[in-house]
Amino acid sequence: MQLKIAYSPCPNDTFVFDAWAHGRVPGAPRLDVTFADIDVTNGWAEGGADDHDVLKVSYAVLPWILDEYALLPCGGALGRGCGPLVLTREAGSGADLAGKTVAVPSERSTAYLLFRLWAAETVPGGVGEVVVLPFHEIMPAVRDGKVDAGLVIHEARFTYASYGLHRLADMGEHWESTTGLPIPLGAIVARRSLGEEALRLLADSARRSVRMAWDDPEVSRPYVMEHAQEMDPKVADQHIGLYVNEFTADLGEDGYAAVRGLLTRAAAEGLVPPLGPDALAFP
Repeated sequence: MQLKIAYSPCPNDTFVFDAWAHGRVPGAPRLDVTFADIDVTNGWAEGGADDHDVLKVSYAVLPWILDEYALLPCGGALGRGCGPLVLTREAGSGADLAGKTVAVPSERSTAYLLFRLWAAETVPGGVGEVVVLPFHEIMPAVRDGKVDAGLVIHEARFTYASYGLHRLADMGEHWESTTGLPIPLGAIVARRSLGEEALRLLADSARRSVRMAWDDPEVSRPYVMEHAQEMDPKVADQHIGLYVNEFTADLGEDGYAAVRGLLTRAAAEGLVPPLGPDALAFP
């Protein structure tokens, strides 16, 4: 069996899927890999016409796709201390964003959902215009004054100071302080039409792939750096250390509680459709 999969070129995804993508996970289906930013994969999943069997998507998009896709209980990105940041050229407070223009990586991203929940409590009257930019363009746009603030993810946590920017707020800190739960960021989903047996095999393959990467991290390094878009190797290691953790191997009770908590809270604010009672059930 060969399956079509799409995930990002970010170090956490290439680290997680290296062993599986290169045929080193015994008994796992062969993978035909497409690299795409998560805004693209979110659109593919939501559009329903894409022919990929497995996709890395934002948790925020799940309410629109769970009729067709099942959430795998592993392979994704949740964690603590790893949330999106709001950056500005000058130090300030959340109130300073009232009526301002903010660049975000996607309006269907978990980062944007966390931002909306934070802004509802913090920004009087709300922000002004929200513009979507590719995530690698956001920090330069803030630095150059094209937008007032930017919502950034991933390795930008480690590099924003080099752009002369200031951290206005940490969406993860806000989420964790108000819920006590880890931050749900990226999910692995697979088509329900594959059937329960195949879905269980996919989950097992993803889990074994990440554990093999942990057992010998150097094996995955060429694949990680090949797709890391000239990222500094130390930053790539920090990225992996932050986003590949125990929740990647198994969501567990806290992981599922975080996903349900985010989507239930967002639905109460009218940001996403409500989830059905068994929507997250696997397989």
